[in-house]
Amino acid sequence: MDDLLHATAEHAVAYLNGLPDAPVGATATDPDVLRARLGGGLPEVGASPASVIEDLVSAATPGIAASAGPRFFGFVTGGALPAALAADWLTSTWDQNAVLFASSPAAAIAEEVVGGWLADLLGLPSSASFTFTTGCQMAHVTCLAAARHAVLADAGWDVERQGLGGAPRVRVLTGAARHVTVDRALRLLGLGTDALVPVAVDGAGRMDPAALSRELRDGPTIVVAQAGEVNTGSFDPFGEIVDAARAAGAWVHVDGAFGLWAAASPAYRHLTAGAERADSWASDAHKWLNVPYDSGLAFCARPSDHRAAISLPAAYLTTGARDGMDWSPEASRRARAFAAWAALRSLGRSGVAELVDRCCSHARRFAALLGDVPGLELLNDVVLNQVLVRFGDDTVTDAVIAAVQADGTCWLGGTVWQGRRAMRISVSNWSTTDEDVVRSAAAIRAAAAGVA
Repeated sequence: MDDLLHATAEHAVAYLNGLPDAPVGATATDPDVLRARLGGGLPEVGASPASVIEDLVSAATPGIAASAGPRFFGFVTGGALPAALAADWLTSTWDQNAVLFASSPAAAIAEEVVGGWLADLLGLPSSASFTFTTGCQMAHVTCLAAARHAVLADAGWDVERQGLGGAPRVRVLTGAARHVTVDRALRLLGLGTDALVPVAVDGAGRMDPAALSRELRDGPTIVVAQAGEVNTGSFDPFGEIVDAARAAGAWVHVDGAFGLWAAASPAYRHLTAGAERADSWASDAHKWLNVPYDSGLAFCARPSDHRAAISLPAAYLTTGARDGMDWSPEASRRARAFAAWAALRSLGRSGVAELVDRCCSHARRFAALLGDVPGLELLNDVVLNQVLVRFGDDTVTDAVIAAVQADGTCWLGGTVWQGRRAMRISVSNWSTTDEDVVRSAAAIRAAAAGVA
């Protein structure tokens, strides 16, 4: 075992050391090539662990994107802080199930502590309940399950006992520029996408509170607001949204997958003003806290509703000081708190703020460096870490994106904004430097010139 783990660590260190200079995209992108390298029939006889690891590294490496590195700007993907990565290795070694206090006292209390630290850091109520999930998708499911419970209970319906057949209709009001994970959460919860009532947004994707007020009416209602629109990085006007929702008796949930982290920075905290008055919040620690995948975060200002919707009682389960099964939709669950605990201990409050500030500064630097590219159109005010640009028309824009990806200096993706194709640059990695931004902007400029 010692030799195996040391050899594996050598592979890992070699990969990490190579990240600053490695081509950012995977070199093997043909599925058939990867199937040939990784596939074949199931072996009849097993191999030694050492040879298995050597084979895995050899077969998988061409298909590994350098998404943990400093010039990956796709999908709001953070890297892994050194302390968080090391703690995650230990988490795999310890192999704890965080479902019960009895199954892992340390994992249970670490999660409790981290939940308190995060609520403090993000300006959320100290009394809010908290859990880790696989990602922001399941954080939405968790929070909206609590919301579903609450609004139907207010209407005299016990959804956990009676189900949704015959239940009063639940309306879900959210901006037309919402993230797609909200839609899927409603599908998974049985509310369906027909429950959605899209609310008008402005040119940056911010929900119009006057339009929201016109849609609010009596009956079970959930309002989903957004901290960090996925393309522009814009923030809904939370204060006005919460005021309108409260007057109508509606639950307010905040999708803060990456934008909620602005609250950790004194320079950007104003963007989240009023969000702390919501009823639930979903975010993701892999994005801006830079812990390894996966690490969704769900908070609820009304713990009794959270627990009523999620808890998992069973006679054979030994209850303890804090049981993860009361707050998370998963039973068997990784002890995600250890990596987040290490990240927060290594950064401290000031370090998280500096990380957010630095990434936002890099985004503004991108916009400045690309501003004079012929034919380029900057589509958003760079309010956070998102830069949205377009090159002439849809065809040219897609061609520039493809050329940048093929070049390998950096990696970024495309999107559709207001019916037009655009390049989206998302900066959220702890290791990105100003030099990385300059190199990447130069590669984008070269690609644009080549396409033109």
